[in-house]
Amino acid sequence: MNTKYIDLINQTFDFPQEEFHLEDNQLRFHDIDLNTLIETYGAPLKFTYLPQISNNINRAKHWFQKAMVKHNYQGNYQYCYCTKSSHFKHVLNEALKNDIHIETSSAFDINIIENLKEEGKLKNNAFVLCNGFKRAQYITNIARLINNGHLNCIPIIDNYEEIDLLSQEVNGKFNIGIRIASEEEPKFEFYTSRLGIGYQNIVPFYKNQIENNEKVALKMLHFFINTGIDDNAYYWNELTKCLKVYTNLKKICPSLNSLNIGGGFPIKNSLAFDFDYENIVDEIVNQIKLTCAEEGVDVPNIFTEFGSFTVGESGGAIYEVLYQKQQNDREKWNMINSSFITTLPDTWAINKRFIMLPINRWKDTYERVLLGGLTCDSDDYYNSEQHMNAIYLPKYHKDKPLYIGFFNVGAYQESIGGYGGLQHCLIPTPKHILIDKDAHGNITTQLFRAQQKSEDLLEILGYDKKPESRTKQNVNTELQLAD
Repeated sequence: MNTKYIDLINQTFDFPQEEFHLEDNQLRFHDIDLNTLIETYGAPLKFTYLPQISNNINRAKHWFQKAMVKHNYQGNYQYCYCTKSSHFKHVLNEALKNDIHIETSSAFDINIIENLKEEGKLKNNAFVLCNGFKRAQYITNIARLINNGHLNCIPIIDNYEEIDLLSQEVNGKFNIGIRIASEEEPKFEFYTSRLGIGYQNIVPFYKNQIENNEKVALKMLHFFINTGIDDNAYYWNELTKCLKVYTNLKKICPSLNSLNIGGGFPIKNSLAFDFDYENIVDEIVNQIKLTCAEEGVDVPNIFTEFGSFTVGESGGAIYEVLYQKQQNDREKWNMINSSFITTLPDTWAINKRFIMLPINRWKDTYERVLLGGLTCDSDDYYNSEQHMNAIYLPKYHKDKPLYIGFFNVGAYQESIGGYGGLQHCLIPTPKHILIDKDAHGNITTQLFRAQQKSEDLLEILGYDKKPESRTKQNVNTELQLAD
């Protein structure tokens, strides 16, 4: 009778898979010895497997290049990384090894860009596409970058006032893009995205503010829908409307030469994940070419802004099951030594699911469980796997440690969770490990950041570690005020 966890996985999925296999009854992820990682650094921990960032970038480049050759497409393809997915320096350093460009969303992104330029990591001719609603500091920082000679910085106009605001601070001419306010799927609470300018208003906006404005040149039309790129009627319908706007605009705006189709490639969230990236890219390129040919305009250069796709599949989180609580006749709670709310906030905020697998004990019998976090919040749990509608893990034994891993968690979780700051119920941010390969292809690891300590949290909260010092300072201040 097949009652072991490995039997369950083999009966349910094609296993092993490209990034997952077993060795000595232990799970390996991209050939990383996860058990040794735990023995070296302990759990809980988070890790970033840097080579996967480059791998995904080059996969996308290959798909677009192949499609452009097949369709004799005369434009270029430019891969941009969406920094808000993960701002960490090790992520940007790895991504920029691959001759890519950058998309920003807020003022302090520009400071990161300037730091990368100073270190020679970002080329002077790299495109920097500035999205988002632009408050005063963001406008100032964009202008500073352009004024200092980064001419391929292209602010993407989000509202009707931004051109005037930029013109007041940018010296000389500058290039811009316009973001289309796409229409959302019917399931949304709103009909049109709050970001960008409506389809019907873009050509009038160009004529009123750009056509006769000698200071600006329109180079790019930006298109993105909230649900991302998918092979469904909604996506293709929105792309068709976008292409209609592009071709109409191109006929009256010779400087327009680029179409930015945004991000939105899905990442693997299940062992049953199946998405034909290559076919989708092929059809996107084909549709752009066909529409431009029908309208008699040159095809645009194609830009993408992949964020989650770039960095998501590089990330992992490992926890230990501390204890099992039998709460009634059916429900068993496996309590992990961390919190889902704080370390994987998307599981709590938007009910997102990641790949979850045990690290060890694959040849033990299994049971159905719920997973609970350490906080006293009733929502701190992970209760079902998207691909199985339940969680099955090797049976809990007090004397046999069980470690579980969540994979492809590298996008957004740190920033949404407030990395390095306060966490719910003061659960500390776990240690973070960087994993790479050396020149000989051997796996290397290093500690990026240790687990938060009580001193870190006390400092954030304003508690002085040396109360006698604080008292002395207060007395001195009072004496100065008296004088």
